[in-house]
Amino acid sequence: MANHKSSIKRIRQTIVRSERNRFYRTRLKNIVKNVNSAVEAGNKEEATTAFKVANQQIHKFVSKGILKKETAARKVSRLHRAVNAI
Repeated sequence: MANHKSSIKRIRQTIVRSERNRFYRTRLKNIVKNVNSAVEAGNKEEATTAFKVANQQIHKFVSKGILKKETAARKVSRLHRAVNAI
């Protein structure tokens, strides 16, 4: 265990941030999975709706600092191409 006050605080901060990042990573995977499952099913309306939600959420993650801007753009672009391919 840490002995310094500052290192004890850093440990607390790391635990909180790890839990928060785990939540957002799981949420991101589920969002992408929803779009991909709708695309595989060939359901254009459901895929479009899921894509709109995914687009909003991914950009929200950028503003929170969870994703980098380029990573979000790449993910949105790939999802958009998949939806348009139906």
